[in-house]
Formats: sequence, C-alpha cells, structure tokens
Amino acid sequence: MSTLAWVGVIVAVLVVATAVVVLRTRTRPTLTTPAERAVHATLHTASSAAAPLRGGLTAESAELAAPYLRSLTAADAVGVADADGTVLVWDGPHEGLAERFADAAVRCVADGRRILITSGLGETGVRAIVVEPLTGTEVLGVLGVVSRTTPGPGALSAITDVARYAGSQIQLAELDASRARLDRAEVRALRAQISPHFIYNALSTVASFVRTDPERARELILEFADFTRYSFRAAGEYTLLADELRNIDRYLTLERARFGESLDVRLQVAPEVLNVVLPFLALQPLVENAVRHGISGTPTGGTVTIVADDEGADCVISVEDDGVGMDPELLRSGLDGVTAAGSGAAETAHVGLANVDDRLRAAFGDDYGLVVETAPGAGTKVSMRVPKFRPGITV
Repeated sequence: MSTLAWVGVIVAVLVVATAVVVLRTRTRPTLTTPAERAVHATLHTASSAAAPLRGGLTAESAELAAPYLRSLTAADAVGVADADGTVLVWDGPHEGLAERFADAAVRCVADGRRILITSGLGETGVRAIVVEPLTGTEVLGVLGVVSRTTPGPGALSAITDVARYAGSQIQLAELDASRARLDRAEVRALRAQISPHFIYNALSTVASFVRTDPERARELILEFADFTRYSFRAAGEYTLLADELRNIDRYLTLERARFGESLDVRLQVAPEVLNVVLPFLALQPLVENAVRHGISGTPTGGTVTIVADDEGADCVISVEDDGVGMDPELLRSGLDGVTAAGSGAAETAHVGLANVDDRLRAAFGDDYGLVVETAPGAGTKVSMRVPKFRPGITV
C-alpha cells in the first residue's frame, strides 16, 4: 500500500474518532514492521497538525500546521485559506501558483466542494492543484495541495480525509470558543439577577444603621464593596470553593444584618475540598435562593445549612433551608425551560438554578448537574457534585 494511501486510512480513523487515548508505558514499544512505523509516523504528524488548529484558523496556526498537512498529503506544496478564501499561508515551492489557489479557494468556499485544477498551471513538473474545503458544520477554510502527479481516486480520497480532519480540529476550536462565550453570557445573567434583588436590600440595611450604629454601617459598606468586587470581577469562568465561600460569607453578613436573629447560618466544610475548582458564581445563587425564597417567606425565619464534603474523587456541596419549600412540579418545569404561569417567587428561583445546572453540566458532564429535594412547607435542599480534579478546568 502506498504512503498516501496509508495516510488516507489512518486519518479517516482519526476523523471518525471523538478522542484518541494514548497509553504510555515505561518502555517505548518496538515498531518492527513498515506498516507499524508508517502508522506511528502518520499519527504523530496528524497530532502535530491538529495542535495549532485547535486554537482556531489564523495566519499563525495555518503557518504552524502547514508543514504537517504537506507531509500528510505527500504534496510538493500546500496552501491554506480562511473561510473568506483569503490565503493565510503557502508552504513549499511554486509560489507562483498561490494566486491560482486564491481564486479557486473563493469558489471552493462558495460551492463547498473540491476543485481540481489540471491545466494552465505554468509551473514545471506540476500536474495538479487539489483545492479541498475544510469542513465542519460549514466551510471553515480551504486546503490547496500541489501535486507532481495527476491524483487518482485513492489520492483524492486521502486528501479529502486530511482536509476533513483539519476541519474537525478547527470546528472543535470554534465550539470551545462558543462555549466560553456562552459561559460568559450566563455569568452576566447571574450578575444581573443578583443586582436588582440584593443590592437594593443591602443598601437599605446599611442606611438603617447609619444613625443608630455608624460603625456597624461602615463594616457593612466594606462587606458590600468586597461582595460586589468579587461578583462583578472580569477575570475567569472558574473559581476556588474557598473564594466562593468567602464571598457567600459576605452576602450572609449583609443578610443577617437585615433579618437579625431570624436568620441562622450553619457551615460545615471539609478543609481538603477548599481548593476544588467550580464554575464562578455556582454556589451564590443557591444560597441566595435559600434566603430569598425559603427563609424570607416564613414569619419566624429559619436556618440555612451549607455543607461541603469530601467523597473520594468528588466534592459534594449542598445548600439546605428549612423554609417554605416549593412545588416540585413547578421547579421541574422551570429547570426544563418551561415558564409556569402564576408560580410567583418560585418562578424567579428557576432562573438561577437552571443557569447553575447548565454550567455544571457543560463543565463536567451530565453526571454533575443539580439535585433538588423540596416540597411545600418542607424546605429545600440543593446539592451539586464537583470533581476534585478535571483536566482543562483551572482558575
């Protein structure tokens, strides 16, 4: 089997697979046959091409990936263009063909299919330029392959597989960027939710102490300033549990000043989980929900209990109140994105809980959503399970 045919087979496998796990042993495996050596070399080259493209298709990433794409396609030269057909890089000889590639790239983006140029090339020894779209859910760019031979069906298929593989890496980069934008949008939504409901009450509480207890008012202003500084910070989609708990303590200090002895808070946190990383503002809405929709609805107040336990590979965090509770059906409909008419305060609680649930699942998978236990008159307990370590999730 020819080298280019091997490339087609191996890269086709890479395109279909969603992940490749390489198990490393203490001794390097011995590659004894030409086929084994070809597979190993192609996998290494494909991985080297993928790495820069996972950051998105730019002039810099195209320049870094182009030599490996050239090797994978056994090309004399390759060109890479963006989704507008603009040439980002030309790797190899025959620079005079870059303009022909640029013209074909624009048509390739528009049509979304391969263009094969075999005439009027004007370069000695060059028989064809294969212009292939880099596709994901749409055309993300264009790969041009300069060949000294007229490519047959096998060679064209291999080039298509290489282009599809490169396109899948660019698609993954765009999905990562989209998820990051969504996470930032959801954090902004949570901040907007905190702002109207809490800030007014906090400032009213401070105002009530200005004449009767100026020192207490000053302390509360400082707590409020630190709370808002953390809640509206610009950096990071994730935070440490210790930092989240510290900000919740500020929030509860302000709420206890408003409710007095009718609000009791109990905290039980295992020291070994304080450095667990979780989505920014994942815990705050749960505590605010317990106070606003649980305790404030009872004439005698109540207790909010926050627990963070070490459970092996995971940290389990729960926020529980002994307040009014809510209808599980209304809560379920809210978490499913369905607005329940006339649900009152419970309806506003859905926004924060659904937001946190979505962000937990996006970060850690569907096994890590919220678990809510509640009933009218029986209080509410909201729990989340967070892995103590997850690659790629850092502060």
